[in-house]
Amino acid sequence: MKKYILLCLFAVGVFFNAEAKIELPAIFGSGMVLQQQTEVAIWGKARASFIVKIKPSWSRESYTVKSNNAGEWRVLLKTPAAGGPYDIVIIDDEKLILTNVLIGEVWVCSGQSNMEMPMKGFANQPILNSNDILAGPDNNSLRLFQVKKSASVVPEYTCGGQWQISSSESAANFSAIGFQFAKRLHEILKVPVGIIESTWGGTPIESWMDQESVHRFGQTQRPIPGKNDTADRLKTTCLFNGMINPIAGFGIKGFLWYQGESNVVRFPEYTELMRLMVEGWRKLWQRDSLYFYYVQIAPWKYGANRNKSALLREAQYNALTTLPLSGMVVSMDKGSDKTIHPPDKTAISNRLLYWALGDAYHKKGIAYKSPSFKSVVFRSDTAVLSFDHAPANFTSYDEEVVGFQIAGSDKIFHDARATIVKNNIEVISEEVKQPVAVRYAFTDFIKTNLFSLEGLPVIPFRTDSW
Repeated sequence: MKKYILLCLFAVGVFFNAEAKIELPAIFGSGMVLQQQTEVAIWGKARASFIVKIKPSWSRESYTVKSNNAGEWRVLLKTPAAGGPYDIVIIDDEKLILTNVLIGEVWVCSGQSNMEMPMKGFANQPILNSNDILAGPDNNSLRLFQVKKSASVVPEYTCGGQWQISSSESAANFSAIGFQFAKRLHEILKVPVGIIESTWGGTPIESWMDQESVHRFGQTQRPIPGKNDTADRLKTTCLFNGMINPIAGFGIKGFLWYQGESNVVRFPEYTELMRLMVEGWRKLWQRDSLYFYYVQIAPWKYGANRNKSALLREAQYNALTTLPLSGMVVSMDKGSDKTIHPPDKTAISNRLLYWALGDAYHKKGIAYKSPSFKSVVFRSDTAVLSFDHAPANFTSYDEEVVGFQIAGSDKIFHDARATIVKNNIEVISEEVKQPVAVRYAFTDFIKTNLFSLEGLPVIPFRTDSW
């Protein structure tokens, strides 16, 4: 009997040893791009309390780490300047080799449907010039990773997806904004670029937040109001658990974010929610220096929530004062009254790119901040407005400026005529003899046409708090 028990234990031990192969999250794989000139984390699972060795081919140095009782291990690798391809060899009892690894710049793009919208478009909703953009050659120095949609009530270890070389086929199914951002970044910096997409349309910001951040806001795990309150994708933390946690800590330069349409009804909360989400992400990545660039929600006729979208955009703008290393892109000139998914994603991706080039990469001569309201002086029947971030003044490209309204003490707003006068905008309406407040593009939908001389649209604003 004793001999039988020992044989059984031996057999079980052999079974578990056979199963104790090195296991990596999907984000680590052949063909990946790692952030250059920093320390990047690599983690995985192996045999419990076992020595794991990691040897990257770009260095003579090898790394040794001991897994914990659950077999989990994590190590930081020093990366060189951009280049490759390289191999990474990981050894416990067996050898795992990651091949064709590049070193360069890595970004994460996330949010709801306007970030998700692929280069091939949605049904009956095209991407402007998509075929021309996709017609280019395959690019081995541009790599794409698309996190498969997954909602979970607990933080997941891994996700669906794999690194792909950029091609017409792989890019067609990838975020149009994320792909175009990465494509141009590669062309300009002339280094390998990796872009990771984690998106899901129709989702609120709370679903992308980790549990600690949700608790800091005073919420618990619960459905967020929406068309289908029972849908997992609408629950707080569920998309973070399934689609952010599996990549949290992967070496990146920063985040691109386009979301907010699903939070229009709850606009008063948005500034704080976004601050907490970004702080939570940076904490999990263990890097406060990660950049965060985001897009104001698309202009559209929001129906029952009419004009609340203007208040959500205001909350997004206010977040700039609470988020270090952040930047905001304006989209009011690129909307469509037919769809909430405007076709011109090139302009939006370019504006995110300007932020990255001018801010994160310190490229001189690139304008990236949209003009923002600074102050107003009321002179009789005229409001004289001054702005920040318009050093070369303004242009409307020879069109009459649209989007301004003024109101008197009765708080009734009327459309107003706006004139560019050097570095100011003067606004007047025959129906308002003594204006006390001005609004610009403070509505659901309008195609604005007031820009800095560099072509960046003026940020929507109001001077009142009514």
